[in-house]
Amino acid sequence: MNASLSLTVTLVVALLAHVALKSWLNARQVRHVSRHRAAVPAAYADTVSLADHHKAADYTLAKAKLSQLDIALDAAVLLGWTLLGGLDALNQVLLGWMGPGIGQQIALVLGFSLVGGVIGLPLSLLQTFGVEQRFGFNKITPALWLADMAKGLLLGLVLGVPLLWLMLWLMQAGGSLWWLWAWLALVGWQLFLMAIAPNVIMPLFNKFTPLEDESLKARVQSLMQRAGFTVKGFFVMDGSRRSAHSNAFFTGFGASKRVVFFDTLLKQLSPSEMEAVLAHELGHFKHKHILKMMLTSFALTLAGLALLGWLMQQVWFYTGLGVMPSLTDSNNALALVLFMLVTPVFTLFFAPVSSWRSRQQEFEADAYAVSQTPGQDLSSALLKLYQDNASTLTPDPLYVKFYYSHPPASERLARMGAA
Repeated sequence: MNASLSLTVTLVVALLAHVALKSWLNARQVRHVSRHRAAVPAAYADTVSLADHHKAADYTLAKAKLSQLDIALDAAVLLGWTLLGGLDALNQVLLGWMGPGIGQQIALVLGFSLVGGVIGLPLSLLQTFGVEQRFGFNKITPALWLADMAKGLLLGLVLGVPLLWLMLWLMQAGGSLWWLWAWLALVGWQLFLMAIAPNVIMPLFNKFTPLEDESLKARVQSLMQRAGFTVKGFFVMDGSRRSAHSNAFFTGFGASKRVVFFDTLLKQLSPSEMEAVLAHELGHFKHKHILKMMLTSFALTLAGLALLGWLMQQVWFYTGLGVMPSLTDSNNALALVLFMLVTPVFTLFFAPVSSWRSRQQEFEADAYAVSQTPGQDLSSALLKLYQDNASTLTPDPLYVKFYYSHPPASERLARMGAA
């Protein structure tokens, strides 16, 4: 069996395993949540109403059904682009229209992204105006949704096209170590985006106003002083314009760090609970979780680019994935798109490792919060957030291991209770 056929067979087998595993996990989640829908778990019988428990179960089941459609669509799209010749056809059309060159390569990546976005649009609409709307979470209007999409598209072009041009140029002119120079460029670009996000990007989509609650501000400032942490300011984001879901987070880095509260969160939690949630977020910084996550991401990106640097020199990499490479002109864009297409098929099998590490970090942040604020405040805040966001109290344990970046409520609250 030649290398090209071997890659084709490997992709088909891996894709079948990928789809089977995701579908099986999804089915387990549906069965487990359905089995425990009838009654609130005994540990929460006094704090969670049966109506809220039913809502969380039904919301989880509705998302699982939509997820199954997404699994099937993703597999079909991958096959359509690769073995059924979609990417090769798009490349040939653009070559015939524009001729070879970096302009054609940029057009290929943009065309691929545009077609993918259009294909995924119905499921996105169904999620927002179907599932989220049915359970009372969607607050976005069609006009605002269209405005967000237009802004996102324009922002993607303004920020993404220069980076894409730089990547393709480095792939062509950077020699055998192009992947190292490209990695350095990507790291610099990501740090640049993190620096401008709080003041340039995020305000394009949401309104940020200084926190006006003086008692809450004094409380969180005291927490910051105890933790030895400084930020540029405390802000409230109008998250309720789009969703009833809530959150609090830090954004920016260095001197530009700021604390952001969703306006929905301020309505849901008491000042002491808000302080506990903020202490949890501080725990991530105290344990350097953000830095560790960034370094891990940078390392994986470097490894991925190095692998791409080798694969793009192999003719079988293209032909095994349904594309006929040019023997005289550059195939850099083809290689980049193919790599982006097939990588997720294989990375799913490593998901339990990254999910486990993320859940451990959440436990560490919880422990830090409990050391800075009363544990009962964080417990009550978490329970409210799980209820308000309709997060099920009874997820399937194996599904959790693959997909949950945050531990289920039952595990977090039990661990805090034991501590």
